[in-house]
Amino acid sequence: MDEFLKASIDEAETGASEGGIPIGSVIVHNGKIIGRGHNRRVQKGSAILHGEMDAFENAGRQPASVYRECTLYTTLSPCPMCTGAILLYGIKKVVIGENKTFMGEEELLRSRGVETIVLQNEQCISLMEKFISENPLLWNEDIGE
Repeated sequence: MDEFLKASIDEAETGASEGGIPIGSVIVHNGKIIGRGHNRRVQKGSAILHGEMDAFENAGRQPASVYRECTLYTTLSPCPMCTGAILLYGIKKVVIGENKTFMGEEELLRSRGVETIVLQNEQCISLMEKFISENPLLWNEDIGE
């Protein structure tokens, strides 16, 4: 398994161990993780701390030139908010663990020239299927279904 997808899964598992939603993300620049995060909506009572947003927050202020050279890894297909941040900061490549349990804005990413790779990783799928089946109200609170 790719080391950066593994780091994203580790973040997702950390989120689950904290009682949160198991979605993790890392931002990679020149082969090095510069930001990592996991969904902290539950832990922080936040409306916006999805895994990708937490990774951006933890990467801190970076010049646009750095973000344009980054790859973002995420365990789950990015929602509209996270897709907006990916586009805003000019990330050129996104590697997605899975989109079986939730299909985000992948077509928007592709339409804006972002290389978008979906792996359908079994560990990512399993983490989300288990969470959704055990926490449907919490899942639907954020997804709005």
